[in-house]
Amino acid sequence: MSTQTTVPTDVYLHTSYRPDCDYIEGEVRERNLGTFEHSKAQGLLAFRFWESRRDWNLLAVIGCRIRVAPERVRVPDVAVMARGPQPSVPVDPPLIAIEVLSPDDTYGDMIDRAADYHTMGVANIWLVDPIRRSGKIYRDKSWLDVSEFSVLDTPIRIGLTELFAEFDEF
Repeated sequence: MSTQTTVPTDVYLHTSYRPDCDYIEGEVRERNLGTFEHSKAQGLLAFRFWESRRDWNLLAVIGCRIRVAPERVRVPDVAVMARGPQPSVPVDPPLIAIEVLSPDDTYGDMIDRAADYHTMGVANIWLVDPIRRSGKIYRDKSWLDVSEFSVLDTPIRIGLTELFAEFDEF
């Protein structure tokens, strides 16, 4: 039987983990990442937003801690937020939280992560599966398949066919 050590929030917030970890009500949780496909998808998505940062007035960050609740911190693979100053651990919901599926991720893990983003007020929660070349959005407590990621009332559109064609170039 294993025992779980509880870590106070302020200790977590002032500790570096490599790779960074989520924090859920005193528990430091490792994230699944590190595969080539995961990293490539994460970089490509961040780059897509970087290319359009001025037109869309947004900034994409990779692996940034987001305080989704007082005792919960998530580290989305890519967070897209309004340009401008942010605290070192943002507390305002990003416009988009993007998760890239890793081979060891479970459906339950991704639902839990999405539920935290949704509760925080993130309106656009995307899931990218680089192995199956698919994408999903979070709606009504479940993942829905999509062929394009978009944000209502904005010019933001990322077609998955084009995204994965670019993904497969390298």
